[in-house]
Amino acid sequence: MVAPSLAAVLGLLSGCGGRTETVSVSLEDLSNRTLTYALVDVDALETPDAAGSHRFTVTLSQPEDGCTRLVDGVTATFNGQPMKLELGGFPDTSGRDACEQSRAWFDFDPEVWNAEPIEDARVFLKDKDGTPAITLIVKGAKAKRRFAFQGTGTGTTLRRGQTYTYRWLPAEETPGPATVTLLREGGRAPATLQITQENGDVSFVLPEATPAANHLLTLKASLEGGVLDCQGVASCSGSIFHSSDYEVAVAQ
Repeated sequence: MVAPSLAAVLGLLSGCGGRTETVSVSLEDLSNRTLTYALVDVDALETPDAAGSHRFTVTLSQPEDGCTRLVDGVTATFNGQPMKLELGGFPDTSGRDACEQSRAWFDFDPEVWNAEPIEDARVFLKDKDGTPAITLIVKGAKAKRRFAFQGTGTGTTLRRGQTYTYRWLPAEETPGPATVTLLREGGRAPATLQITQENGDVSFVLPEATPAANHLLTLKASLEGGVLDCQGVASCSGSIFHSSDYEVAVAQ
């Protein structure tokens, strides 16, 4: 275990110029902290490659009365692949006094995940000696999610007054309440549609007042993943979020 120096502890307690000092800690010092994970899977038509749109992130909480930074040499992996790591603490940038959390993230390729079988997400954080100190395993989290159109045709043309259904995949999962919005081409504010949901099936009736034009149809939902293993911290929790954009034409 890497113990904070006396000077660092005094700095943590008293601060310097109104700002507390960053204390370096090892992973073994985090047994009373919480770990939060988030899987974001956003299939956006306008910005399909936006940073963070397909990302798995784990975040370690900061203490209530100070600011800590992970020691150098810590590594993190997602299913055996390296994750990017931010050690946390106060940034070196002048004028910024916000204490940053320690976090690691992995950007996945949605096409690769779509072609691969579903797997548990396995995250390991290791100290510089290579010993796993924090473990997170989330059931079936490594999977490409999508809303699949249910019905004949491709679903690219919608008619007013008709009912349309999309199914959340993987079908084994049941997401929380979904949201469906419709944004007319050139419009500024999307309209939120009334839906009915049965397990992963999300249905809506296209309103009669919908103008005949091209629209952006967006379906989104989230679910709480099942944590199979959580070691090295006090608790692990998080969620999985997915949204899909579809370009549709509303017929006359």
